[in-house]
Amino acid sequence: MASVAWAVFRVLLLLPTQTWSPVGAGNPRDCDAPLASALPRSSFSSSSELSSSHGPGFSRLNRRDGAGGWTPLVSDKYQWLQIDLGERMEVTAVATQGGYGSSDWVTSYLLMFSDGGRNWKQYRREESIWGFPGNTNADSVVHYRLQPPFEARFLRFLPLAWNPRGRIGMRIEVYGCAYKSEVVYFDGQSALLYKLDKNSLKSIRDIISLKFKAMQSNGILLHREGQHGNHITLELIKGKLVFFLNSDNAKLPSTTAPVTLTLGSLLDDQHWHSVLIELLDTQVNFTVDQHTQHFQAKGESSYLDLHFEISFGGIPTPGRAREFTRKSFHGCLENLYYNGVDVIELAKKHKPQILMMGNVSFSCPQPQTVPVTFLSSRSYLALPGNSGEDKVSVTFQFRTWNRAGHLLFSKLRRDSGSFVLFLKDGKLKLSLFQLGQSPRNVTAGAGLNDGQWHSVSLSAKWSHVSMVVDDDTAVQPLVAVLIDSGDTYYFGGCLDNSSGSECKSPLGGFQGCLRHITIGDKAVDPISVQQGALGSFRDLQIDSCSITDRCLPSYCEHGGECSQSWDTFSCDCLGTGYMGETCHSSLYERSCEAHKHRGNPSGLYYIDADGSGPLAPFLVYCNMTDAAWTVVRHGGPDAVTVRGAPSGRPRSAASFAYAAGAGQLRAAVGLAERCEQRLALRCGTARRPDLRDGTPLSWWVGRTNETHTYWGGSLPDAQKCTCGLEGNCTDSQYYCNCDAGRNEWTSDTIVFSQKEHLPVTQIVMMDGGRPHSEAAYTLGPLLCRGDKSFWNSASFNTETSYLHFPAFHGELTADVCFFFKTTVSSGVFMENLGITDFIRLELRAPTEITFSFDVGNGPCEVTVQSPTPFNDNRWHHVRAERNVKGASLQVDQLPQKMQPAPADGHIRLQLNSQLFIGGTATRQKGFLGCIRSLQLNGVALDLEERATVTPGVEPGCAGHCSSYGHLCLNEGKCREKRRGVACDCAFSAYDGPFCSNEISAYFGTGSSMTYNFQEHYTLSENSSSLISSLHRDVTLTSEMITLSFRTTRTPSLLLYVSSFYEEYLSVILANNGSLQIRYKLDRHQNPDAFNFDFRNMADGHLHQVKINREAAVVMVEVNQSAKKQVILSSGTEFNAVKSLMLGKFLEAPDADPDTRRAAASGFTGCLSAVRFGGAAPLKAALRPSVPSRVTVRGHVAPMTRCAAGAASGSPARELAPRLAGGTGRSGPADEGEPLVNADRRDSAVIGGVIAVVIFILLCITAIAIRIYQQRKLRKENESKVSKKEEC
Repeated sequence: MASVAWAVFRVLLLLPTQTWSPVGAGNPRDCDAPLASALPRSSFSSSSELSSSHGPGFSRLNRRDGAGGWTPLVSDKYQWLQIDLGERMEVTAVATQGGYGSSDWVTSYLLMFSDGGRNWKQYRREESIWGFPGNTNADSVVHYRLQPPFEARFLRFLPLAWNPRGRIGMRIEVYGCAYKSEVVYFDGQSALLYKLDKNSLKSIRDIISLKFKAMQSNGILLHREGQHGNHITLELIKGKLVFFLNSDNAKLPSTTAPVTLTLGSLLDDQHWHSVLIELLDTQVNFTVDQHTQHFQAKGESSYLDLHFEISFGGIPTPGRAREFTRKSFHGCLENLYYNGVDVIELAKKHKPQILMMGNVSFSCPQPQTVPVTFLSSRSYLALPGNSGEDKVSVTFQFRTWNRAGHLLFSKLRRDSGSFVLFLKDGKLKLSLFQLGQSPRNVTAGAGLNDGQWHSVSLSAKWSHVSMVVDDDTAVQPLVAVLIDSGDTYYFGGCLDNSSGSECKSPLGGFQGCLRHITIGDKAVDPISVQQGALGSFRDLQIDSCSITDRCLPSYCEHGGECSQSWDTFSCDCLGTGYMGETCHSSLYERSCEAHKHRGNPSGLYYIDADGSGPLAPFLVYCNMTDAAWTVVRHGGPDAVTVRGAPSGRPRSAASFAYAAGAGQLRAAVGLAERCEQRLALRCGTARRPDLRDGTPLSWWVGRTNETHTYWGGSLPDAQKCTCGLEGNCTDSQYYCNCDAGRNEWTSDTIVFSQKEHLPVTQIVMMDGGRPHSEAAYTLGPLLCRGDKSFWNSASFNTETSYLHFPAFHGELTADVCFFFKTTVSSGVFMENLGITDFIRLELRAPTEITFSFDVGNGPCEVTVQSPTPFNDNRWHHVRAERNVKGASLQVDQLPQKMQPAPADGHIRLQLNSQLFIGGTATRQKGFLGCIRSLQLNGVALDLEERATVTPGVEPGCAGHCSSYGHLCLNEGKCREKRRGVACDCAFSAYDGPFCSNEISAYFGTGSSMTYNFQEHYTLSENSSSLISSLHRDVTLTSEMITLSFRTTRTPSLLLYVSSFYEEYLSVILANNGSLQIRYKLDRHQNPDAFNFDFRNMADGHLHQVKINREAAVVMVEVNQSAKKQVILSSGTEFNAVKSLMLGKFLEAPDADPDTRRAAASGFTGCLSAVRFGGAAPLKAALRPSVPSRVTVRGHVAPMTRCAAGAASGSPARELAPRLAGGTGRSGPADEGEPLVNADRRDSAVIGGVIAVVIFILLCITAIAIRIYQQRKLRKENESKVSKKEEC
């Protein structure tokens, strides 16, 4: 009980808590006071003003003085209105108005903020939304609450769009409250050491909260270590915050070591970022700027072994006050709290708990760097060059996500040449062009599109050109020519029609940020550019680096790798098992049932039981029978032997692991209609069922790690095997055969069938004091049949009927897939509404399906049109997906239609009403028909359950053969089932779930098979009666014959059909291997003989023959390609068909000589797919469903496939039979008995094999005896000769 209480306590401790954020002016809920209205006019500034009465000082909300608001001199996107709040304040809301009584107002704007009036940062409303909605008239007020709020001293409003019939006009207000701030500054060679009170109890939960502003991209923020190498470290690495927690004796991790936890990106932007760390033992909650990760470190509570001191800003070297073991932090920390203790306040008061090392100060210097953002590929910055100097010298820093872009261009003076600097494949390349010289190219750097700042220095002098990128230097020698610097340097793109074709580049202009630009020895001031005093520009954002990490958070699902450019991101789904823009859609079917109804045969397949859900696909074996069985094998022992042991000790504890995880198995089992797992147990002198105190001596563990003591199909805790349930155990006193403890071997076959407990993961057996007892068991694979969701359907019978479910939650990604069939021309499949957002799928016209939605960017539609109507009462599959990248719609196998999402638009789909299926909330445009297998984001909806309680809707839907009948091949007939279809192969020469399994047989030399259609005596009694199910009429005016064969023998009889009236049909191979057909349909005339010289068909390859007769017209097709038509002259009716013969026979006195020779030779090789009308003789012999009139003589053995025996592309020299799993029959020659039960299984095969082996042994013995006799005779002759020579 104590452990349970402790576990609950730990969970409560880790619940999310309010981040420690002290506020000096009351409760944060009251932080909505107006901040701008009381400011003097001098606190307002702007880029320009139309007149003195339109100045920024008149821009207070609801004020009418002056012209009633601020209006710039020129209305363009480079204007701004700025407020200085006097000190850092917490800003929670903003409000805007247009110019009083005018036609001047702003319809959208950007909000930017800064601590020192430089290096502005944009506020984002959502993950990718920059702009704020503005006004629609001059006097109404539009408020916007900021979630989350921010702290700043300076705010800027940048108009993006305004009333097209007026100018920019703004009146503004800012809401918030005072903000308390304790700040400490580290110069990269300093630190604070906080010593904890050793006498106080160790906290079971540590909370560290702080804000930081980084001047460099790397540095230690905090570190705490213990006696045995345990430590926690928070470190900034390349602008990302990394939290290490090491609980073993490993050394402090290097920057290349595996990262424990990483959050954030571009955190070296010289802006404030918040951090919250919560630790309980080895459990960690790590939050950076509203993004949280939960983590469970390996090991046990070793975190409690840390020392009573923690350092901030660096890791000091013991005994050396100014030396640090790692790169220290350069920047500022704010409001640093450790378990509620204000560490900075202690340091400012020089408390003894704080040790300051190096230059630590308590004010945060404001950065003076002015970055420039190149917003588009058309952006450029034109700056004057150092004209007249005999060298080119430029330095700057840049950061970007783009792999390519035009960075810098300039012409040399007197048209002596030019140079261009560009980024290509993440490398920086400089090309120098001089008159009369070949271009000089210099390349440096790699992977420069990583979003980090990179420094560039390039120079071209009298004899060489060089470029330095970070630490990579490249130099190229030049011919000694005077180089004169040009007049203008173009960064990014170029001014249109100003610099000629040399500046144009197929790579496009640079998109990213630049800073620290120098030309010659002069630093460039971008503020002067912004004010129009220096150079010119287009589409720039000056004094701000607006780079954003579009891969944070990553919208790539299922492990897809995110990569990005300045404008967008992409996901690499290779190797994930998923596809689509965000790797959301699974490549695989949900179940073996779905694989089966795509026409796939038995085999290994990947299934994804939760579709687009979080569970990964896994490999199973699909056994396609009348039902689809999913087979999941375990990696445990094939067989476990259990021997006696001292009482109470485990005799055996075997574990069984599966390739799939617990979640994957749970999903697969949940989908199935039925699951089972078999345990085969053999035992001798086994244990008693339990000890005297009733403790079970054997149990097994299921999927959820729960222990079970029941066995077989019994109810849980019944402790009975299957024989106990059926009442047929060997000893009626026990419920399991193995519990009887007899001195003989007994067996139990146990079937586990409780789905919620499967699969078995462990079996434990103990002994009750019988040291000589012994047992062995084998656990089979997990077997699951069917897929409940695949056939789950509902029929909508009225236009006002619908099913409703809870609101669909697919904020960032929403996928919907289902089957439908209908006969109406239009109707809504599904609809879900929000306040303004919605999602809808509908049949808009007989040939048109539309997917429409709105996430706040306006309605969007994706439509698929079909050349054939959808309302054909056949099942059609629909799959729609909407994500942050766009939307897609696919119907059946038609081309997928896609619609990209708008750049930097709303991305969250927010729905709050009920989900309607088959109708709408207004009960209009309802759907009439059937919907089946509906899944939303991988979750299947139970339509049948909801339909049972909904008027106008019925569970289930009939009529599947119209859609799935094509799966029944080779004349198989589709039969309807309540949940699905089945293929009836009764009139097919094939079998299997789709009538696609070839029935083949090897005919040995002299063997034959006879299929009897009818007996002669029935004709004398009633000529219209037939025993065969093929025809009720004696006379045949047409028939279809198919067969496949493989042989190397000629002549051969492929097929012979006889008649009681001396009529016949024969199909033979002549001596030259050509195909010949004989038809004799009138016993008073000679047969029609046709020779088809397609090729030598006795070549050991598989050949297919199809013969179709309609009256006197016979069409012959060979190998599905060569065709020939002939006309019969002997008649048009085949009367009184008697029997069909394959192989050798001698009773054909009425046949022509060629047929008799072929019949006497018979057939040696493989025959398959033999069919005459509705009769399939091989199937009747090898797969009998009822006693059949089939007689087999000689060696006829089943084969898997006729094509399996010969190598591809080469004829088989000898055709040998391939026995298949105990089916078929092999009997002695001339046995001549009807094959009433042709499915002679193991005994028939074993008998045949033994007979063959005995025959081979007898032959070998006879040969050996013959050799021995010859050798003995030779020796006797030699002795006689030698004696004669001696005489």
